[in-house]
Amino acid sequence: MKKNIDALVSRLSLDEKIDMMHGSRGWHTITPFTYRLWSYGNRGCRRLGIPAFRFTDGPKGINLGRSTCFPVAIARGASFDPELEEKVAEVFGLEARHQGANATGSTCINIIRHPGWGRSQETFGADPFHMAVMGAAHVRGLKKNVMPVIKHYACNSIENSRFKVSVAIDERALREVYLPHFRACLDAGGAGVMSAYNRVNGTYCGEHRYLLTEILKKEWGFDGFVISDWFFGCYRTAPSIRAGLDIEMPLPRFYTPRKIKRALRRGEITEGMIDDSVRRIITQLEKFNLFEPYSKDPKKIVARKEHRDLALAAARRSMVLLKNDGILPLDKTAIRSLAVIGRDAKIAALGDVASSAVKPPFAITPMEGIAALAGGRIKVRYGDRPADAAGADAAVVVVSLSRGFRREEGERIFPFGGGDRLSLELPEKNARLIRETVRINKNCIVVLEAGSAVCVDEWIEGVPALLMAWYPGMMGGTAIAETLFGDNNPAGRLPVTVPKMTRQLPPLDTKSSEVTYDYWHDYRFFDHRQIEPRYPYGFGLSYTTFKYTGLALGRKKLTGEGTLAVKVTVKNTGPMDGDEVVQLYISYENSKIVPRPLKELKGFKRVFIRKGKEVTVSFKIKAEDLAWYNPERRRWEVEKMKYRVLAGPSSAALPLEAVFSVG
Repeated sequence: MKKNIDALVSRLSLDEKIDMMHGSRGWHTITPFTYRLWSYGNRGCRRLGIPAFRFTDGPKGINLGRSTCFPVAIARGASFDPELEEKVAEVFGLEARHQGANATGSTCINIIRHPGWGRSQETFGADPFHMAVMGAAHVRGLKKNVMPVIKHYACNSIENSRFKVSVAIDERALREVYLPHFRACLDAGGAGVMSAYNRVNGTYCGEHRYLLTEILKKEWGFDGFVISDWFFGCYRTAPSIRAGLDIEMPLPRFYTPRKIKRALRRGEITEGMIDDSVRRIITQLEKFNLFEPYSKDPKKIVARKEHRDLALAAARRSMVLLKNDGILPLDKTAIRSLAVIGRDAKIAALGDVASSAVKPPFAITPMEGIAALAGGRIKVRYGDRPADAAGADAAVVVVSLSRGFRREEGERIFPFGGGDRLSLELPEKNARLIRETVRINKNCIVVLEAGSAVCVDEWIEGVPALLMAWYPGMMGGTAIAETLFGDNNPAGRLPVTVPKMTRQLPPLDTKSSEVTYDYWHDYRFFDHRQIEPRYPYGFGLSYTTFKYTGLALGRKKLTGEGTLAVKVTVKNTGPMDGDEVVQLYISYENSKIVPRPLKELKGFKRVFIRKGKEVTVSFKIKAEDLAWYNPERRRWEVEKMKYRVLAGPSSAALPLEAVFSVG
């Protein structure tokens, strides 16, 4: 039954309204060991039957109880599979709802400006278009059961200095690179937005009226609510309320009854502002049918077999084969002994242990997965020294960046460590383990588990195969083993560029109180500077081969209201069936008005192709997809010129091209 929201707001007392504008508990969130014990939110209003807003976290699963642990978000980004992501997010929402939450912040869509950012693992990648597609799919899945809360708005891509840093950014970079995916997620059905800790052009995001009200609520027409990030996302009472911050989380420091009433008496805010915040909260509760009773059965729902099977499917589709000199897939009929090297092989690397942590009922390690799949046909032995690889037909070295608080833990947790990586190279002891194992056994396969790019140039020479497994979730050990033995044909693609060495990139400044986010990052930066990376954006190998045979445009000229139909034909020319990720880029090399990227991703589709067969993949490009933001006129504009359509398997391999014009 549809509620009369205005009538409900009018019946609330001032104290009841204020209670809806802040969280009610949350001191235990300051440690990663107690964060997952409860969901967080306001009290609602029992007198009027208004339910509480109950929030939980989890970009790789729900941070409550013993939930299903999926591969981290960047791994699922590597799948380039929005249909699968929607199914994954539906499970997130279902498990959250059955454990008492009705909102989740699992939609983390901050762009990876520098791959050393500690929370790269929590987001889908480095490209705004890819982020928009994957993020919107995640929102569509969540909204079937809970309210999706989109985070962190905006320009949050440094961890260690997040509480003090101000991001200096011009309007074009903000609009074209750092905001479009937020709007895509809201258009897909986002109910809330979480403001970021950092400042943008000198103003804290939680007090940023231009971001929260002028763009988000007025220009985009967003009718949902805005919540603060935890504890330090709100710094003052009146400026935050005037800016459009609706809920302070997880406890009130500035949204207390005393401070809000004082701001009212002083005329710093109006009760109409409070009414607007409360109306937005209740509107979303009503929109998501949260006034209705919900039957919970967590024992039958949470981490059930169907969900674990989906976690395995996501892990399979996220595997990125970066190098293969022919050793993979391992031939079960030819190999009699296999050495698995490294202590990380006996650990299930699940990633961050803080707000995105998930505690599954069990997790399969790489060693367990390999041993189970090898069965009795292959003798599998474990060793933690390179010498243990001697005499084996092949060796698998597993290296993870998640063990301990060593290099990469994602969210920085005082005093436990974690945070950003200033170097993308492996720790020397890991690099040495690989080099010495290769020297002892030339048939050496390296499996990397990490949450972002890892530079490999210090040890890749002589390594015949390299598999990026990311943090693959609770079923990750099985997916790794299936990929090594060929039961899973890898088709993951890099959602972030891997440089040859850290110094190819601008330094990641984690100490300064102000940093500049310019227009260029990831493959746009490499193209702009004419630098060759180790592995380009969108790259990944397969156990089969594909040939791009044709590109056809539906028209040669695109008008302002028209749509350009693009068809790309791809043939599987290899020995087995497999998936290919067909990527479509638009080149702006003829632009005469403003500097623009050499090319931008504007379409991708993951398709299954049987060996010897070909498929035709269709895309649609609208004129508005080609627009740039004119800060002087404060509007999007499409330049009248010739554009090139480029198609291929990665940002650096685009064998097909065609030209069209806009005018």
